[in-house]
Amino acid sequence: MIVCAGKIESFSFAKTIGIGLIDTSINLTKICLENKPEEIIFIGTAGSYGDFKIFDILESKRAANFELSFLSKDSYTPIENICEGLNDSFRNDTIVNCSNYISINENLSKSFKDFGFGIENMEFYSVIKVANEFNIKVAGIFIVTNYTNENAHKDFIKNHKTAMSKLTSYLEDKKLI
Repeated sequence: MIVCAGKIESFSFAKTIGIGLIDTSINLTKICLENKPEEIIFIGTAGSYGDFKIFDILESKRAANFELSFLSKDSYTPIENICEGLNDSFRNDTIVNCSNYISINENLSKSFKDFGFGIENMEFYSVIKVANEFNIKVAGIFIVTNYTNENAHKDFIKNHKTAMSKLTSYLEDKKLI
């Protein structure tokens, strides 16, 4: 099953599960309870912490949930904040950091690279957590639309249409759709 966030990141061939960590968790859990898929592939956009270029496409089965406040030592968490999905069919290019917020502080967000994180996406951490809870294979395929800087939203909007087309072509080339 291919899933995506929804709204402007909707695809005719994917089920929408919501934007952010909470809606994604709720809606994907409902899907798994009603009709458990054998495999989940999450597709979406991502912001680069600097190592990946606009329109790079990455596959991953690892995600993290670190907030910017962690980098400045203004927070801590008792949760396991790095997780890996069960799927050996996909490359593991990078750890996808996930939060309900988009990073726009370029200097601070580049610090995420020190933890091995390459990109950020709002939903993937919760997708992996839900899939693992149901013992479902999971992976993500992401296309970079912006860097994590003050222009993040403007660049996301500017690159979004082209990114959706390139991501769809990638999925067709891999014979996933």
